[in-house]
Order: sequence, then C-alpha cells, then structure tokens
Amino acid sequence: MKIPDIRQAQEFLAEAEALNPGPWIQHSIYVARAASAIAEHHPNLDPEVAFVFGYLHDIGRRFGVTDMRHILDGYNFCQEQGYPTVARICLTHSFPILKLESAAGKWDCTRQELSFIKNYLEQIQPNEYDQLIQLCDALALPSGFTLIEKRFVDVVLRHGINEYTLLRWRAYLAIKHRFEMEIGRSIYSFLPGVVENTFGFESKTE
Repeated sequence: MKIPDIRQAQEFLAEAEALNPGPWIQHSIYVARAASAIAEHHPNLDPEVAFVFGYLHDIGRRFGVTDMRHILDGYNFCQEQGYPTVARICLTHSFPILKLESAAGKWDCTRQELSFIKNYLEQIQPNEYDQLIQLCDALALPSGFTLIEKRFVDVVLRHGINEYTLLRWRAYLAIKHRFEMEIGRSIYSFLPGVVENTFGFESKTE
C-alpha cells in the first residue's frame, strides 16, 4: 500500500488550506484523529495509515468551494501524486451506500465524470479503511468530535434529504456497530471532548 507519510500529508493539507481556507481543514484533522484512535484498538488497522486517510479524505477541496465535485478532485489529485489508495478514500468516504444516487450533496460534475464515479462505485467492495473513514467523517465537526446523530442533522440542515437519507443513516450506524463489536468498546471512548462538543457546554469538575 503506497501512501504518503504523515509529514507529506500535513504538507498537502497546509498547501490546500492556503488555496481554499475554511472549516473543512479542522474537520479533516478531527477525522484523522478519530480514525487513528479507533485503528489503534483494531486488530486489522494501522493507526498511521488511518490518520493519513482521514487527513486527506477531503483534499479535493483544495481546488475551491464545490459540492460533491470535491470527491473527484481529490481522487484525481491523489492519483496524480501517485497514491491510488488515498484516491480511493477520496471517492468512497461519502458513500456508506456505494451508489451515486445516495450522495448527500449536490452533483457539480459533468455527465462523463458522473459516469466514471458511478462505474467506480459499482465495481468495488468496501474495505475496512473505506468504512473507517466513512464512520469518522460522520463523527467529526470542525469544532471537534460529536455524536453521530448530531452530524446526521448537521448534514441534513446543509444539504436537505433525499430517498436515501434514512438508508445512509442506517448504513453509518451499522458500520459503527461493527467496529464497536470488533474493538469491544464504544468508539466514543476514544474521542475526547465528544460530550462537550455535542451538547455545547464545558463539563465542570468539583
């Protein structure tokens, strides 16, 4: 598996922030931290690999303010850099259901590009890293870690609902449940500040 090391991933994200600053940068950092923390307790996952995948999953946003196009831009960027496994994550992270129609955002791609994405999603089987980043994408706001249900609402408020919304939620919850069964604990036990960030207050100690 050829992936950039953490230093190179950080350089990519720093460059992207200069090109298109925004809350997506902090979101990416929290996705990476969640992915690494969960992978550290999982028998089949590498924490550094998970961190890099999470760090770069939205790297397509370096090209400007777009909607679903960012997944294709990220795929193409990582392919050009020689990192096809990271490119894959850029495409799969938005699809707990591997169907083009299930996207939560709006498509701002050409017909030819949509055809490529549709065929790509139909020809792969999700692996553990695909699903790990899908899960962690649903656990991270720019302000920090959050309950997955709050992230569901966050996405719906920004993008609306479609016929796949409930199916997507069920798919995310199924992924969460599987990882928790494999690890033997709640994933929230690895996410510091999740209570404070979810409910918007700081806990007090006596």
